[in-house]
Amino acid sequence: MTALFRLLARLPLPWLHTLGVGLGWLAWWASPTYRRRFTQNTRAAGFDWEQVRPAISAAGVMLAELPWLWMRSTSKTSELPLHWDGLDHVQAALARGRGLIFLSPHLGCWELGAQLMAEQLGPRHGPLWVLYRPARKAWLQEVVSAARQRPFMQAAPASLAGVRQLLRTLRQGGHIGILPDQVPPLGQGVWSRFFGRDAYTMTLGVRLARQTGASVLMCWCERLPHGQGYISHFEPWDDAGLYDAQTPLDVAVLGMNQHIEAMVRRAPGQYLWGYARDKQPRSEG
Repeated sequence: MTALFRLLARLPLPWLHTLGVGLGWLAWWASPTYRRRFTQNTRAAGFDWEQVRPAISAAGVMLAELPWLWMRSTSKTSELPLHWDGLDHVQAALARGRGLIFLSPHLGCWELGAQLMAEQLGPRHGPLWVLYRPARKAWLQEVVSAARQRPFMQAAPASLAGVRQLLRTLRQGGHIGILPDQVPPLGQGVWSRFFGRDAYTMTLGVRLARQTGASVLMCWCERLPHGQGYISHFEPWDDAGLYDAQTPLDVAVLGMNQHIEAMVRRAPGQYLWGYARDKQPRSEG
């Protein structure tokens, strides 16, 4: 599988994106469950068909570009059309020396967003630690493991040991990345409103911010059409309730979900609407 990914990674990015459009629509027509979930989620969020229709293609593009993302050399970053929006927020947060938490939902190309920040900040500020859950498929584990152990990027497992590593990194003034709209195991989240529905939402980002005083930036990597490049967006989460221990945890988490909603409303055609955001959490054991 690694050899196949390396072969696909040699294809031009526009070619992979074109392939991805076909994959997205193939999945749409082949899976009634996917169509139903996509439709339920987008309707609950209040979007019309024209606003979210591009998300069908975007889901396929996300899959098709993975070989290119995971197997690319860091030396090719300079060849990639990149744009930064709000990079000054990143520099200001790191200058405070209290750690930095990137919260990046399933919007745009979050895989590349993490890689770019690691390459941008790593030489001066050390590695970016990202929380991840190992692939369930054995044939994917080798590929995913190699992809997420890149220069200046380290993967922390979604376990108590991984959380301790994130906490240690923040206390040392480092930076970490979390997907805040991923459904956590039972006991590691709270039920919170998200686009009109109750979603079991992780509390980890809020808890880490409160324990360390780390800055929190909401971010996402926008995918430009036809392989034209990407834009990394950053904006601070300045809600006073985030750090106030007197503010109930569920109130702070709701604020986080509202931030994510605002980001998604800017580009609903790039959100992963097929994800079962309102599913019941699994037992950790």
